[in-house]
Amino acid sequence: MASKKQGGPWGGGGGGQGPWGGGSNGGGRGGPGGGMQPPDVEEMLRRAQERVKGFMPGGGASGKGVVLVVIAAVGIWLASGFYRVQPEQQGVELLFGKFVKQTQPGLNYWIPGPFGSVATPNVSRVNTTQIGFRGDTNSGRVNREVPTESLMLTGDQNIVDVNFVVQWQIKNAADYLFNIRDPDGTIKIAAESALREVIGQMPLEQAYTSGRERVNAQTQELLQNILDGYGAGVLISEAKMQDANPPKEVIEAFDDVNAAKQDQERAVNEANAYKNDIIPRAKGEAEKRISAAKAYKEQVIKESEGEAQRFISVYETYANAKDVTTQRLFLERMQDVLSKANKIIIDESAEGSNGIVPYLSLNELQKRGGSQQ
Repeated sequence: MASKKQGGPWGGGGGGQGPWGGGSNGGGRGGPGGGMQPPDVEEMLRRAQERVKGFMPGGGASGKGVVLVVIAAVGIWLASGFYRVQPEQQGVELLFGKFVKQTQPGLNYWIPGPFGSVATPNVSRVNTTQIGFRGDTNSGRVNREVPTESLMLTGDQNIVDVNFVVQWQIKNAADYLFNIRDPDGTIKIAAESALREVIGQMPLEQAYTSGRERVNAQTQELLQNILDGYGAGVLISEAKMQDANPPKEVIEAFDDVNAAKQDQERAVNEANAYKNDIIPRAKGEAEKRISAAKAYKEQVIKESEGEAQRFISVYETYANAKDVTTQRLFLERMQDVLSKANKIIIDESAEGSNGIVPYLSLNELQKRGGSQQ
């Protein structure tokens, strides 16, 4: 069978047809005037549709397939809007980059991208900001000192070298993400400012000795107020002074001063101990003597009152019987006087009494005189 001559690349008839499907006498390049004709757009669309149908199986059912593919793609896109917020997170939903609302932990849904997006920052993690040093906070190891941060002026115009740690958490994810541009840097600068303000209101010795707890509490309170004023959405959980010392250049002099103060405190404590020992004993001795004097006073008064009463009773007796009383008093007094004298009684009526020669014993009298003296 003799083969027929095929048409041009656009599927036309014989060799006289141009690329736009027209004959030599119709339109196309070979018109009578030899000019170019504009392409037929509707014909081009029809032929493109026929070619697509040729690639799709099922002929006329290809439209349904395209619809199913489109529906499936839309379903997958809509399903991508589901997201999960973990227990330690807060969800922040954005529409075209603008904050809309916050969501709690669990399964949630939001408009999928590229229109919507979700941020889930961790709100339970404890973040640490170091001031004056860089190192391991848990072990207390200092890898590098930062003098520009650690050297601070105290209230008595001295300088103290402070290492400080601030621990914080996110309490409002939306405020944390959108109210401040650099949360970590802002917290660090605000913490250093608050610490300098607190240190600048107390003397050097108190800043690195007994006033540490007050520095921690006041710095935490002041820093929280500053960040709340910024709307930072941050909770300061702890502010703690790691170390505080005088500058290295003068630390030896401060050590000498501290040693002298410790010696002073020791001497004062010893003096107080001696005072607490001697004063009670002196008070006890004074009370003892006062009590003895009072007892002696009472004794003398009672004895005097007794003597007076005895004298009164003797006088009353004398007044009632003067002769008898006078005789009794005379005898009592003579008895008292003669009982103390060395005497010899000679009865003149006795026989031979006239022959007794008195003898004066000078030696005996001298002995008695010396003993009496």
